[in-house]
Amino acid sequence: MTARAADRARYDRATAQLDAPVAIVDLGAFDANADDLVRRARGKPIRVASKSVRCRALLERVLAREGFAGIMSFTLAESLWLARSGFEDVLLAYPSADRAGYAELASDPKLAAAVTVMVDDPAQLDLIEAARAGGGEVVRVCLELDTSLRLLGGRVRIGARRSPLHSPAQVAEVARAVARRPGFKVVGIMAYEGHVAGVGDAVAGRPLRSRAVRLMQAAARRELAERRAAVVRAVREVVPDLEFVNGGGTGSVQHTAAEDAVTEIAAGSGLYVPRLFDNYTSFRGRPAALFALPVVRRPGVGVVTVLGGGYPASGAPGVDRLPVPYLPEGLRYDPQEGAGEVQTPLLGSVADDLLIGDKVWFRHAKAGELCERFDTLHLVEGDAVTATVPTYRGEGHTFL
Repeated sequence: MTARAADRARYDRATAQLDAPVAIVDLGAFDANADDLVRRARGKPIRVASKSVRCRALLERVLAREGFAGIMSFTLAESLWLARSGFEDVLLAYPSADRAGYAELASDPKLAAAVTVMVDDPAQLDLIEAARAGGGEVVRVCLELDTSLRLLGGRVRIGARRSPLHSPAQVAEVARAVARRPGFKVVGIMAYEGHVAGVGDAVAGRPLRSRAVRLMQAAARRELAERRAAVVRAVREVVPDLEFVNGGGTGSVQHTAAEDAVTEIAAGSGLYVPRLFDNYTSFRGRPAALFALPVVRRPGVGVVTVLGGGYPASGAPGVDRLPVPYLPEGLRYDPQEGAGEVQTPLLGSVADDLLIGDKVWFRHAKAGELCERFDTLHLVEGDAVTATVPTYRGEGHTFL
């Protein structure tokens, strides 16, 4: 029996009394992935990206482990909810226009002490100030650096379009703008190198593309390490007591941790290891989050139909954004139908071994987005479900 076949047998036994669709997290794999992230972080604390987990119980589990500290959240409403729930260090990774949330933040000492908001433009400070509604608490601010690699005098840009702040002078100027305003304090810098951390460099069947990605990423790492250090020096001239410099992502943990200027690493997807993280030379994780769909039809030889399945991931549309049939091995989509809204046909000789009611296990393309489809996660240890915990959705929250 292969390792994957053994996993399928375990998951089927663990969920034998549960009707599909059903989602699980294999705690053995989850914990092993957490250990690997810590190893690659080389002693620097890992701030957990909540969008890649979207389950309070699992956030609490990983933060209880050595090497993890703090949360990187994705909306202001989520940040406030987590802070009210007892999480004491929440960095909002994206600017917000949530006026009601800012009013609440500025009027509550506990929330203001726990939550740091993201800024890359003085206009965002104007919005926060106008939303205060009399709240006088100091708002903790993090400045985001654009990490994109710019070539040929800026005519070629590689990297996500996020912050407009690219140079040390630009970041330092916004730091001065914050410092001039009562009621705000710069406490950190964040720089997410998505073109390094979020792009696989070993794509199966595409050796030339993979080599090009590795060359690009090596150049990007060198350029960013030098520029990030210069940014930190420039901002410390304005804010000598800067608390943290956050960088990285699951795919670049060890590289970012090697930079002296960086004090903490961000990671989250590496806990669940969705399918988009199969194509890296820098690490090999264990798939921890899966979902199962039930076989409901057998239309003919070499084909079964499962209920549901159309759970695409965000990003540029493509087949890499679809969940992948994982267990049993050997199933594939019908190219004429793909993953359906209500039903999904699956092809392959192994389909003939499946019966009505059997489970087919899938891996989502991305990590936390799976939790937007399920109210609960069943936590599997060995071949048993040892706990069932709510996702954000299960607690009544769909923040985006």
